[in-house]
Amino acid sequence: MKFICDGLSLSEAVQKVSKACAVRTTAPVMECIKISTQQEEVTLLATDGELSIQKSVKAEILESGETCVPGKLFSDFLTKLTDEEVCISTTEKGMEISYRDSGTSMQTIRAEEFPAISLEIGENSFVMNQGELKKVIAETVFCCAQDDTRPVLKGCLMELGDKLVMTALDGYRLAFSQANIVSKSGESRLICPARTLTEISRMLTNDDEEITLYSQGGMLLVKADETVIVSRLYQGDFIKKENVIPPSFSTSVTFGKNELISSVERAAILIRGDKNNLISLEIGAESVKVSSISEIGNVSESVNATVEGVELVISMNAKFLLDALRALDEDEIVISLNGAVSPFILQNKEKKDSLYLILPVRNAQ
Repeated sequence: MKFICDGLSLSEAVQKVSKACAVRTTAPVMECIKISTQQEEVTLLATDGELSIQKSVKAEILESGETCVPGKLFSDFLTKLTDEEVCISTTEKGMEISYRDSGTSMQTIRAEEFPAISLEIGENSFVMNQGELKKVIAETVFCCAQDDTRPVLKGCLMELGDKLVMTALDGYRLAFSQANIVSKSGESRLICPARTLTEISRMLTNDDEEITLYSQGGMLLVKADETVIVSRLYQGDFIKKENVIPPSFSTSVTFGKNELISSVERAAILIRGDKNNLISLEIGAESVKVSSISEIGNVSESVNATVEGVELVISMNAKFLLDALRALDEDEIVISLNGAVSPFILQNKEKKDSLYLILPVRNAQ
């Protein structure tokens, strides 16, 4: 194999693909990027067994072939050659990278050892506007679980009807968002890994254009701009949001979003590093006080708000509250509550196409 390619284009493609390289594996080939040449393109492919990313770039092909090279090492090295034209070739000893009058060699693994990745996925599909899909991913994916206690919660539930309804939760908070679907066929329920959705979002660069997502046999495939993502889907029961979100509330508080974010950020500074990262909202008849207490000191601020209903004091994780506030996109938001120990929700004041639920903490202070 031998080809000549622009260093910047190759580096950007390798960085994208390397996101799918496995970490801490007993199979070294899973940490590799497979490089293949055909006609006027070089195709890069990486997989960790759950997520696979393929990207093609234009190149001058001098000799066809394929090989596997350690992904992180290759990616890190190419970031230092973005201003160069590089020539990459393989020999019996490994890979040679030539640039200017210099050269570097790397060990490789035979391409035959790389796992086969099927791109024949297309039995079911749905079509969405890229901007709409990117928005609904951004509004939910951060609420997915991070650990393996319940693997299914490391993904978002995607329910396909007249709209795409996306739900994510980690046991302490829940996110719900919805967006229009252009068309769909086949499956109406998918559970997609959060990291897959994050990579899909990164490939959505044309907000006004449409994109098609294909599913078949527990797999998902998406193509855009010479990039292909293939991912396993999670199987299992997902918690029904209808069983978690309260049907009514006793207190409703309307805030200016940016003012509340600023106040919570200041209150969070003094509790930084604390185990539960707790702040409190003291909701009175005509005002709301944001406060935090730690060994270092305390913060207590009044925030302008319109309050309807029962007075109460409620405590919660500051990060969870800030994440939800930043995901909402209107200037005014509404927090609805049912007491100091019941789940509460946050929504935009006008457009109710997204919702965030947070579990409060008992006896915080």
